[in-house]
Amino acid sequence: MAKLLRLPTTRRLGASLSTPLRNLPRHSVDDWGRDPRFVEQASRLARLRWDVAVDGEQHLPRRGGALLVASSRRYSLSALFATLAIGEIIDRPVRFVGRPDSAPVGDVLRRIGGLLARRDEIAGALRHHEIVLMTAAPTGHAREAGAVDHALVAAAVATGVPVYPVATLSSRSSRAARVKIGPQVRPAHDRRGPLAEVELADATQRSLQRLLDALGLLRTGNPVIDLLARN
Repeated sequence: MAKLLRLPTTRRLGASLSTPLRNLPRHSVDDWGRDPRFVEQASRLARLRWDVAVDGEQHLPRRGGALLVASSRRYSLSALFATLAIGEIIDRPVRFVGRPDSAPVGDVLRRIGGLLARRDEIAGALRHHEIVLMTAAPTGHAREAGAVDHALVAAAVATGVPVYPVATLSSRSSRAARVKIGPQVRPAHDRRGPLAEVELADATQRSLQRLLDALGLLRTGNPVIDLLARN
């Protein structure tokens, strides 16, 4: 009787990750250093950690630039899983703000789509019709929206692109995660100058908090964990 040959787990995982990369062009790095081949590999790895449900993607423009502002619980890596999940569902590159300007971590995150947390770099991507995701200040509670950096939101004001709130939730004890995109943030007053970016940042934080308040419970599939985890 023939024996069934089983590859070790790590070898099988490596083989599964490399298969789809063979169909992509070898020289595909864009002007900001994002490599679709590497993003595909990172997405496959991310799915081992998170099972992300995305809602509200219909709010995003099919073309043109947009700035997304996501909620962030400390150490949740929300920018990473939200960027990969949104990019996959809308079939467009999504870049995230916050990569360090040093090797080797900065180089790796740049290949996934990471941008420096600088107004000029964000504005440059937005002017080229890219979708960019930044996070509000990390908080200790998943249902709390942190402050939004008006100096970074100023890039959206300067380029005239829309801003959208993105609520994120993830479980510490399971793969369950949620990403909900809200409608475009529209400040109550149409201002100019520095006050415009401050008011837009404040309006974005309020929109993000409303979105988090309305977001349902995170379902992990384990009733005991669902009962205990109210974060």
